[in-house]
Formats: sequence, C-alpha cells, structure tokens
Amino acid sequence: MNCIIVDDDKLSRIVLEEFIDRTDDMVLKASYPNAVEAINSLSKEDNDIELIFLDIEMPEMNGIDFLNSLKNLPQVIIFSSGEQYAITAFDFDVTDYLLKPLSYSRFYKAITKAKKRHALTHIDLNEKDEIFIKKGSKLVKMRFSDILWVEALENYVTLITKNEKFTIHFTMKAIEKKLPRPAFTRIHRSFIVNTKNISVIRDNTVEILHGGQVKGLPIGKSYKDNLMKDINLMVK
Repeated sequence: MNCIIVDDDKLSRIVLEEFIDRTDDMVLKASYPNAVEAINSLSKEDNDIELIFLDIEMPEMNGIDFLNSLKNLPQVIIFSSGEQYAITAFDFDVTDYLLKPLSYSRFYKAITKAKKRHALTHIDLNEKDEIFIKKGSKLVKMRFSDILWVEALENYVTLITKNEKFTIHFTMKAIEKKLPRPAFTRIHRSFIVNTKNISVIRDNTVEILHGGQVKGLPIGKSYKDNLMKDINLMVK
C-alpha cells in the first residue's frame, strides 16, 4: 500500500518511517512535517496514496481540519498523544487510532486492519472491457457497458448497472482512474457517467434511462467542459 506520514514531530516520523520500512507491501511515498504541505500534494489528481498516517495536534492546520479539507479520503490511521480526539476521528471513518509512543506490534495490528479493508475494496482491471468487483467472498465480473453511472455515497461509491447496484468502499478519485475515458466521464464531484448511456443533455443535467424511467444527474460547472470534449458532439 502506498502511504504518507503527516506529523510535525520529527521523532514520531522517524519511528513510523522505520516501522513502514520493516513491513511487507508498504511503500512510503512521502513524510510531511505539516498538514499544509501534505494537502497540497494530495490535491493533485494523479496522487496514488492509499493510506495516511496522521497526527492531530499540529500548527497551522491540525489533523481534524486536514480531514475536513479533503473530499476523497484514502484510509487514515490516526496516531496521537491523547485519546480526546478519538470520537471525532472515527466520525471520518478512520481505520484505526493509535496512541504515542507507538510500538511495532500495535502498528502492525493497524496495518493488518488497513490491508484487510483495502482487500475488500479491491477492483481488478484487466485489459478487456470488464472489471471484477469483490462482493463478499466472490469476485463478480462486470462489463463496462453494463455500468450506467457511479455515485458517491460518503466514504463509499455505488456502481449502478442495468440490473443491480454494487456499493464498495472506494473513493471517486480512485474509481475514476479505473474506468476508461472517454467512455466514462466525471460530470460532478458525486457522479461519473457512462457516456454511451446518456440519452439527453439538458442545461446542467444529463438524462439516463434506467429501469424504464429517466434519471437526471447534475452536471457540475467545473466538469461541463470535459463532458463536452468526451462526447461525440456535432453542433452547427
């Protein structure tokens, strides 16, 4: 898993860096001394971070403000010198809450939990026109052409197909990277659509036929230009 550390305490960063280096399947992409530097990096569309180790008490921007500032959070493991922020932290569906000083055994327990959670959201993309979604103990094959749209639901996304709905613990940014463009276009911070299934674009809404009824999905102002580029547009 690709991870970053965000903590103003140098010693804590060194300890975590060592723990990560000793742990299989963990890749430390960056270690930040403050949340401001981290959030500027995470706001880039091409970031591939899957896990954040986050301190709470930091100058300029604390950990809670940091969590509030991100639209699509990867997994987060909080590590703090006090328990008083635990309830607030778990409101953000954090994976675990660790107390300083940190032992490797407690760190490894949290990492194991993060890996299991990551496995539950695993989507395997092959080179054809289909994906496999983990559903319970099974991998369910889904053709791209069957997906009508993807909808954000707090820390989950729902893939709406012609016959079913699949809800998985995944971010919109991550699922957007898995779906091929221009076949799939993000039209809103909460919606990605299969452009082949759009029947009408009306003002700031796209219409898709689903279950014999027309479903209208909003187009965000910042996404409209990309939508126009991704469809086969003919205008006089």
